Amino acid sequence: MSITWTLSGRGWADCLVADEQTQAESTASYITLAPNELLEAVTQVVLREGEARAQLEAEPTAYRWIFYRERDQVWIQLLELPDGAHHDKAGTQIWSSWQTVDSVARAFICGFDEVVAEHGESRYRDKWGDPFPRDELEKLRTTWRQFKTANP
Repeated sequence: MSITWTLSGRGWADCLVADEQTQAESTASYITLAPNELLEAVTQVVLREGEARAQLEAEPTAYRWIFYRERDQVWIQLLELPDGAHHDKAGTQIWSSWQTVDSVARAFICGFDEVVAEHGESRYRDKWGDPFPRDELEKLRTTWRQFKTANP
């Protein structure tokens, strides 16, 4: 699994998600803290079984990430909705995949490490409009390391 977060313009980003089978792209606007929310959702999935969600607003379209963890497996759904206020059922599934907890965490950590390596935190803020989600990324990294230690 891989995640590519590309700053596509002032306050806009594209997020490409891919696995061995398929890929999908979603768009995010700076009107929400989308990268922070994505990293927080992945951290929750690494911490415990159950569901975590994040939503990217593309004004008016929304992309809803739904993560559901059972044991060491995570079912990921990416829905495209005509508006962020709509129920999941109003959306179209544009990507889904079963992944291990480890592969999900690694994909998001690597994806956001690449963003900051390319832009630096200052240029990221200039392009996105908000600070790089350093705290959220480091919390995910720490949580993932603890998970790996507990689940060798």
